[in-house]
Amino acid sequence: MASFKIDLSTAAVIVATAPQPKIANRRTGEIATDPETGAQLMTVGLMVVDDGEANLLDKVTVLETGITGELTTGAPVGVTGLRAREWENVFNGEKRQGISFRAVAITPMVPATVQG
Repeated sequence: MASFKIDLSTAAVIVATAPQPKIANRRTGEIATDPETGAQLMTVGLMVVDDGEANLLDKVTVLETGITGELTTGAPVGVTGLRAREWENVFNGEKRQGISFRAVAITPMVPATVQG
């Protein structure tokens, strides 16, 4: 399925939930890895505020190497290369669908220094 670039140039983005390893198999606890690089995948919850509207992106997937600095709940962040992709699968005979989000990098925003 196609993926779509998400423009965050006018949005404020804050961490809703701190990074956690992405689980590939809930029964075994296996951590998901990127098939191309073998790097561990993480998920981060983000709150995106733009045009007076706030939206929660519950689980944005990013390579562990794409997370720089400490990402704590409520911290403003910059997001590089955010894309959305529709997905669909059948689980226990039930068809499920949704949208997944993936970013190249998520980095803390450095607060501007106060000039005195």
